[in-house]
Amino acid sequence: MQPVSTAVILAAGLGTRMLPATKSIPKEMLPIVDRPLVQYCVDEALEAGITNIVFVIAEGKGAIREHFEGGARVERALREAGNETAAEALLAIGGRATFHYANQDRQLGIAHAVNCAREHLEGRPFALMFPDDLVLGVSCVAELAAAHARTGGSLIAVEPVADADVPQYGIVDPVDGANPARLRRVVEKPKLEDAPSRLGIVGRYILSETIFQHIDRIPPGANGELQITDALASQIAAGEPVSSFQFSGVRYDTGRPLGYLTASVAAAMRRPELAGQLRARLLPLLTEGER
Repeated sequence: MQPVSTAVILAAGLGTRMLPATKSIPKEMLPIVDRPLVQYCVDEALEAGITNIVFVIAEGKGAIREHFEGGARVERALREAGNETAAEALLAIGGRATFHYANQDRQLGIAHAVNCAREHLEGRPFALMFPDDLVLGVSCVAELAAAHARTGGSLIAVEPVADADVPQYGIVDPVDGANPARLRRVVEKPKLEDAPSRLGIVGRYILSETIFQHIDRIPPGANGELQITDALASQIAAGEPVSSFQFSGVRYDTGRPLGYLTASVAAAMRRPELAGQLRARLLPLLTEGER
């Protein structure tokens, strides 16, 4: 069984739920404390031993490439000022992995985005990551890769979701309560009464080496989009193993203002140099809000 050595990070979206902040700044570059969201994704992949990273980007996403490449303006300025330590710290951000870039010129679904990076991925299993989903704690991708080493096939990260949120998620139908659990099907955004479970899909996957065969088979759906859940359903129908995995970390949806704010506070509270002072400043605000 081939190990997972490559991750593809989807970073071509418009970020419309975070406008106007994302009008000129890629949503993936929005900071959580002092690191952009996309760097958290890269760090998570690195914790899994993955050092080959493919970004799917679009027009206006040049800041992502600049962040991970050497020679940025601020790095040069630091060197000119004699601050080699800070300059080397910036250079190290992109020095821990090999980065590739693929362009998605039209927003035609997740499977279409993955297909744009096909030349970098085909023939081996790979991790698929969505920067909107920030996972703090244990690397979700590391857990998925370890599970893949035992089960093979494709794996989908899931977590329990509230009844009210079920219609916003892809929902899995596991055969039993194991972890990982083989899946009977995947249902995209079902009504609550039609949902086979309360386990919603989050933005972390391991996709097996056959996924592109199935992407080639699926027809476009609404708005001409190709959905990765349809490709996974095709794998299941072909008798290939597709499993769900309930991960250990805590996931935050940073694609919406409330989730973004919550993630920022949660990440800061994990920093010893910030936690105490932040708590002291938040408590009066919370008390004031109750008045």
